[in-house]
Amino acid sequence: MTRHTGGRPVRGFTLIEVLMVVFILAILGALVIPQFAGAGDDAKLNALKADLQMVRSQLELYRLHHNGQYPTSAALFPNQMTLFTDVSHTTSATKTATCVFGPYLMEVPTNPFTDTNDVTTGAAAKTKAWYYNPANGEFRTNDTVHDGL
Repeated sequence: MTRHTGGRPVRGFTLIEVLMVVFILAILGALVIPQFAGAGDDAKLNALKADLQMVRSQLELYRLHHNGQYPTSAALFPNQMTLFTDVSHTTSATKTATCVFGPYLMEVPTNPFTDTNDVTTGAAAKTKAWYYNPANGEFRTNDTVHDGL
């Protein structure tokens, strides 16, 4: 805005004009920021769902290759899913004449809510990221909030 004071033009904004701009920006910020506040939890939930879907599909492929049997235990789950295996679940770091199946996963995924990737068969061990049941291939989170996914 240009004003004349004493015959010469003065350029600049008044204090009221600057305060009005700041006030408008504050209102816009108050409207926009709450929409992004839950974005982190939404991203974690979507990552969790994707990881569960991937592991479950690889468990089914494992079962098809191993005469209808899933990995034999939570303790052996990481090796049996990330290394080469034979029909009797023996693992090998390299592909051999008998260990021709897999690997099914590059690594057991990290649960985004616990930041760990350990597996247990004991539902009481709530400090573990994943619950796995070798009898039926059930793979889920090991908490009461997300175990229904």
